Amino acid sequence: MSIDGLVVSRARAEEAPIIGNLMQFYIHDFSALWFDRAEAELEADGRFSDYPGLETYWSDPSRQPWLFRIDGRPVGFALVNDVAHAPTPVDRAVAEFFVVRKHRRRGVGLAAAHALFGSTWGVWEAAVVRRNAGALAFWRQAAESYPGVRDLVEEDRRDAQWDGAVLRFRVG
Repeated sequence: MSIDGLVVSRARAEEAPIIGNLMQFYIHDFSALWFDRAEAELEADGRFSDYPGLETYWSDPSRQPWLFRIDGRPVGFALVNDVAHAPTPVDRAVAEFFVVRKHRRRGVGLAAAHALFGSTWGVWEAAVVRRNAGALAFWRQAAESYPGVRDLVEEDRRDAQWDGAVLRFRVG
């Protein structure tokens, strides 16, 4: 799928503040799922806490920060690493994925996810918290519609490591 003007690229170190700013919107959206947890409370300055370890995405070679832009303007991001949410090892895991509301439901997220999958062959994982039914439907569609995806497995986990769905699939 192609979206006019969409560019998905690795974020450079000088673009870290852009992802930090977008992270505020991401946490805001996620806070609706955490109504009964301590996470995602606003700080005294009216901002959410910074995402822990965000800076490691520019220093750890196993982590990749990605920016999504349309016509040069940021519209989303992804943080990709190699941390599996189940005992089966993976090559790439989507740790965080976000598209601003204005650009949702137009195919931007799907095109961005497919661009990510095309960046690295191997075993991918997308883990989705139990309460995020919309994200689960999105990741199912993203994996099922990407050419060359095989060995798609969806596992429902409820343990100390994860509470929700874990989708694993091979690209390439």
